[in-house]
Amino acid sequence: MSEAIEFITQAQLPTAYGEFVVHVFEHQGQEHLVLTHGTLGTDDVVLTRVHSECLTGDGLFSLRCDCGPQLAYAMEQIAQAQQGMIIYLRQEGRGIGLTEKIKAYHLQDQGLDTFDANVQLGHPPDNRNYDMLAGVFQHLAVTQVRLMTNNPDKIKSIESQGVQVVDRVPIKVGHNPHNQFYLKTKKDKFLHLD
Repeated sequence: MSEAIEFITQAQLPTAYGEFVVHVFEHQGQEHLVLTHGTLGTDDVVLTRVHSECLTGDGLFSLRCDCGPQLAYAMEQIAQAQQGMIIYLRQEGRGIGLTEKIKAYHLQDQGLDTFDANVQLGHPPDNRNYDMLAGVFQHLAVTQVRLMTNNPDKIKSIESQGVQVVDRVPIKVGHNPHNQFYLKTKKDKFLHLD
């Protein structure tokens, strides 16, 4: 059983997509963020994105992945819906960390896909963990979500923690000539949905 996630603080966060509130949580010594927009009621089906940190995609606008465009899309959709949340998990590189992710990039430059590169470095293909989500949903009194994802593992993990995924909202953004092999690998080996 993993230790509980702890709420630390919150503040207003004006963004290019509108006003959000940023909440800081801590779990096993790692800080995670939640961005909320609008009022989240206990009976609401909340538009939600669970997004794992990707410095290269989210902050450096890398074209190797679709992470940055997915995050921007989620913020835009939540702002348009006038309600929702993004759970931003600090699990860089599918949970292997930034340095190992760059090592995996080097192996990808030599022809490996992201799945096999992680394995060659001695990591699981996807080392992320979603156990802390139950505490986040409980703190925010969210019991039902419309989940923006293509990843079936996120759906299963959230539902296993007692939160109902009422609907899955596919994310189809960020495709470019540099990430076609990456996107094919997500579908073929990580079994991501269309």
